[in-house]
Parts: sequence; structure tokens; C-alpha cells
Amino acid sequence: MKPGLSLRASQHLALTPQLQQSIRLLQLSTLELSQEVEQMLDENPFLELAEDRAEREDFGLDAADAPVSEGDRLSEVGDAARDGSEFAPVSIADYAASISSTTPLDGESRASGPDEPDEPDEPDWGGDGSSETAADDGEWGVEAQAKSNNLEDDGQNDAFERARSGESLQAYLHRQAGGLRAGPEDMAALRFLIESLNDDGYLEEPLEELARTLQPADDEQLHALVHHFTVALGLLQSLEPMGVGARDLGECLRLQMAALLHTADEDGHHGRLELLNVALSVCRQPMELLARRDIKRLVAAGAGSEALVREAIALIARLEPKPGRRFVDVERNIVVPDVLVQAIGKPGGMPKFRVLLNPDVMPRLKVHDIYSNVLRNHKASASHAGLQQRLQEARWFIKNIQQRFDTILRVSTAIVDRQKSFFTHGELAMRPLVLREIADELGLHESTISRVTTAKYMATPFGTVELKYFFGSGLGTESGGNASSTAVRALIKQFIASESSTKPLSDNQISDMLKEQGIDCARRTVAKYREGMKIAPASLRKAL
Repeated sequence: MKPGLSLRASQHLALTPQLQQSIRLLQLSTLELSQEVEQMLDENPFLELAEDRAEREDFGLDAADAPVSEGDRLSEVGDAARDGSEFAPVSIADYAASISSTTPLDGESRASGPDEPDEPDEPDWGGDGSSETAADDGEWGVEAQAKSNNLEDDGQNDAFERARSGESLQAYLHRQAGGLRAGPEDMAALRFLIESLNDDGYLEEPLEELARTLQPADDEQLHALVHHFTVALGLLQSLEPMGVGARDLGECLRLQMAALLHTADEDGHHGRLELLNVALSVCRQPMELLARRDIKRLVAAGAGSEALVREAIALIARLEPKPGRRFVDVERNIVVPDVLVQAIGKPGGMPKFRVLLNPDVMPRLKVHDIYSNVLRNHKASASHAGLQQRLQEARWFIKNIQQRFDTILRVSTAIVDRQKSFFTHGELAMRPLVLREIADELGLHESTISRVTTAKYMATPFGTVELKYFFGSGLGTESGGNASSTAVRALIKQFIASESSTKPLSDNQISDMLKEQGIDCARRTVAKYREGMKIAPASLRKAL
């Protein structure tokens, strides 16, 4: 084949550094954006924080489109025409007070503050669907509230007080270990095991594996380390909270039940000893039997009589499956909304909603006036090329931050406009919505909508939710329309909440009830939605 030269014209999209930065900032969460801003402030001398609000240089954009410099920019949804009304900036504290009388949405991911849920009066082994099941909980589908394991002594109460004061689990255990009497090798091993615990208070790695991490010289030294770790493990498991240092859920329950037995024996409560022994025997059985509450197989395994086994299971349900949970820092799970939605208008009239950016999460940035003026007054030279580049980077960064919040506000306004029924009546009125609808309305790419709605949160009168929450597929109805999968999930949760505890609804029955409402939802779909909401099947929801 002969080599030759030819000319060809073509078009392609070039991802400039500015465009790459814009895309990257768009997909960052609030926390990640804050870290990015701090890093840029450290690296770029031309960038600084504004004392009041960001001052905007002329980047070829209209100043009215800059949400960074206008914390009071908002959009009123409900009327086709916008009247351009101005509203004063709203702080998080003021906004929280304005919607404090509303009902929050269920689920941990929608909680907007560190307040813990109220503990139920009676334990629910099957769970209510609002708690997350950890991997080591087996199939029991419950995340029990942090309770005192029926050990109402000063040590247990002290554990609660220290957890509330912000002390970590490791610090609390080290404090207790200081009062133990043991050899220096065993104490060193105990300190090592304490630092090896996970957030739930479990020791995940085997003792031999932990010993190998210390790189013993030979097998004899390895066996000596394992011996010290074994002694230290016994010391660790004797500390508060009871159950700490367990290797699995069964051992955690057995440790707590053994402590109850010891306390009952010391206090002379001999009437409870038989029940506690049966409960300890149940904890020694495979956890699958306990998770399924298989009374017949537990009785056949010699755990005790059927009546005592039922009482024992109810007693075990009050134990704490995660001893270290009360020491976990709750504040790190707080969700800070990026967008605020408030209802406006006269009572009794058609509700209107205003959408505004949260000023508390918007970085107030500006170009350093002194440095930029000095550079502007000097003649351009090769030595100033690097400084000019840094100045341009600072301007690009401010512009991309402004564009990020502007896009978030546009997308949020479009979502509120399409989901007005949700903001009026709650999740039962949610309508089907896909990313392409918003993308076509705003003239953006579908991937851009996906980036905007990921890890961005909206504070609504019904709680704080992720923007992706408003998107969901549709299920067919008898009228030929579509029902949102989110609304169907809410309806399933409503059915289960009102069911009889002695005769819980099966997935088939829930499917039939949905069909009576005109929603075509198969049994497998009901099961998928129920499992997604972490609601146990009917066999586990049935009262003993």
C-alpha cells in the first residue's frame, strides 16, 4: 500500500483542564467540595475566603447567575411565570425551626440531625424495616437499640455516660484495663487486642493471625504470643460493655447471657436461673435457628421446653448485638442539605414552594485583590507567566464553583416542579421520574443530571433526602397510567405497619392488596421492595 498525505475535517470535543475541573466539582459531595476548597486555598495564593460574601470578577457571566455571591437566590415553583421576588438568606437553624413541626421521612439516610430514634417499649425480633442489618446479624433482621443488657449496675451506667460524653470505645476499655492485675506481656497483648476491635466491638481476626502481624521469629515465639493473646482475650471479654471482644454474634450473646447468669446468682434471683440457662443454651445453637425462631428444632436440640425457649428468645432479643455501637460518633453521620425547600403561600390556598441553596455549604471565595492588582500593574514578562497561570486557575475555580451550585439549583427546581404532589402529600404521592426527563427539560446531558443528584441532599418539609430519591421507575396501573416505585414502597410499608402481629401479611397477600388498589405488582417485586426496605418476611414478623 502506497503511503500518502490527505486532509480531513472533523469535529470532536476536547476536555480542557477547565472543563475537567467543572465535571469533577459537579460530582463531589458537600464534604468533598469543602476539602477541595481548603486544598485550593492552601495551594493558590490568589484565592481567599471573602468575609461576607464572594465578590465576583467579570468572567463573562451575568452576576445574577452566580449562586456563590447570592445566597438569597431562589426559585419559586408552582406558577409558570416567575415574578423574580427576592428572599433574605436563610440559615440552617432558622430553616430547621420553620419545618420542625413536620413529619420526617423514615430511614437513617434521611435523618438530618444526630438525634437518635426513640427506643421501642417492647423488642421486635423481626425488625420494622427501619434498621440496617449488619452482616454478622445473620437473618434476624434487627438492629436492637443500645440497652443495658439488664445489667443495671454502676459500671454499665458509666459506660452509657462515657459514650454520651464522646469517649471512644478504645479509650473506655484502656481506662478499665488500667485497673487489672496481669503480667506486662499480658497487658501489652490486651492493649493490642483493644486497638484491634472494630466499631461494633468485635475482634474480627483470629488470635493466630494477630500474632503473625508481630512477625515472630519462630513457631515457639508464635505459640507464646498466641498464649498471651488468649489470656488477654479473657481479660478483654470481662470488661464493660459486656460482649466486647467477641469473635462472632453467637459469642457476643453468650458473653452477655453468662453475665446475666452470674448477676442473678449473686443477687439470689434463683427463679430466673432456669430461664437464663435455657437462653444460654439457645445461644450455643446455630444462629440460623435463632434467626428463624425455629422453636421446634431448638427444643429438639435440648435447649429446653417450648414455653421456656419462647421466653428465652424474647430475652435474647433484648441483648445488644453490637456492644460498641453506643460509642460510635453520631455526628459524622449528619447529612447537611445542599438545597432547601419551603412551602409559601396563604393557608388553604394552592401550595407553592421556593427552592434555595443552603448558604452554609456554599464557599465564599474571591480573588485576592492586592496580589491580582500588583500583577496587573506590572508589565507582562516570562517571569510572571507562572503567576498569571495561577491567577487564571483561581478565576476558573471560582467560576466552576458558581456553575456547580447554579446547576444544582436548576436541577432541584425542575425536580420540585415535577414532584409537587410529594411536597404536599408525602411519598405516597410520588410520581415516576427518570433522569432523561430532567435532562431534556434543562438541555443537559443525562450523565450531568446523574452527577448532580448523587450525594446531594434536599431538605424538605418531610425530611432530608438525597436528590436521587425523587427518581424511580413506574409500575402499571389499571387506568393505564404509572405508579412510582417509591409510592409503592410506601404503600407496602403502610400495609405491614397495620398488619396483625399474629397473622402478618405474606408477599402474595400484599401483591393482591396492591392489585385491589389498581397497581399491578407481582409477588417477586413485593419481595424485592420489602427486602430493600429491610423488612423481615412474614415468618419472622409473626409474634411468638
